[in-house]
Amino acid sequence: MAYKKIEQFDEKTTSELMKNYRSAIELLGEDPDREGLQKTPERIAKAMQFFTQGYNIDATEILNSAKFHEVVSEMIVVKDIELYSMCEHHMLPFYGKAHVAYIPNGYITGLSKIARVVDAFSRRLQVQERLTHQILTSIKETLNPLGVAVVIEASHLCMMMRGVEKQNSVTTTSAFWGQFEKNDTRSEFLKLISAKLH
Repeated sequence: MAYKKIEQFDEKTTSELMKNYRSAIELLGEDPDREGLQKTPERIAKAMQFFTQGYNIDATEILNSAKFHEVVSEMIVVKDIELYSMCEHHMLPFYGKAHVAYIPNGYITGLSKIARVVDAFSRRLQVQERLTHQILTSIKETLNPLGVAVVIEASHLCMMMRGVEKQNSVTTTSAFWGQFEKNDTRSEFLKLISAKLH
């Protein structure tokens, strides 16, 4: 199946991760045998596998699983897609929204598949810049559209909890290809994702 959230965890991977997290807890000065921490290594091991399940998800399969021939050449926008990812530099979360658009060239895909592609790449150790381009490239190569646009707005806990400790900063990244490289098309897309529904 192209996309299925983890319900069962690999026992060998879980066991190895548990050993490492137990050691980390000890190295940080805590007692892993203390009541509140006894099951923590197992919980973290399973949580990390869940957070990084995107390595086992094929974005191309997701898009192809609902690929339909349609004579449509108008912009399709899916905005405000929630995303959760893990910064690969500090392994702390970053979270926010993705806005994705494409202009079909004979084929469309199910709207939910766009959100699942975002999940496929965000549920990995990531940097926001790469994530933005991976989403664009996947849609470009699978649907062969006339253009693709991706904008991501995210808050990074590595900036909020440590380092500069800036609580209200938001990082925005964008990638445009094809028709979206033209000012008029790009401006239309940016206007649509900025609009608020009343």
